[in-house]
Amino acid sequence: VQLQASGGGLVQAGGSLRLSCAASGRTFSTYAMGWFRQAPGAEREFVAAINERGRLTSYADSVKGRFTISRDNSKNTVYMQMNSLKLEDTAVYYCAASVSYGGVIRASVNYWGQGTQVTVSS
Repeated sequence: VQLQASGGGLVQAGGSLRLSCAASGRTFSTYAMGWFRQAPGAEREFVAAINERGRLTSYADSVKGRFTISRDNSKNTVYMQMNSLKLEDTAVYYCAASVSYGGVIRASVNYWGQGTQVTVSS
């Protein structure tokens, strides 16, 4: 599975962005998907996860109520709508695929995308 993330950019605090991650191959619907982020000087951290059919989601406490993960299996794409962005959301965001939903949450990932930069300014 190859993952291509897009949608990052520069946005003011309080603004919104929607990230997309397009996957190659016919097996997208068999993978749980997730988003992670890595800020400068920090370790990569879990942000959100969604199970194979899109019925289960999980979020890091820092983004709950502001970010929404979703997927469209007919388009082999996972999304993350990010609202009420804060300065501390600035990071490179990575999409990821795992053979299990729990695996995404534990950062046990089978495939990583290349990352897209999100910069939130004051």
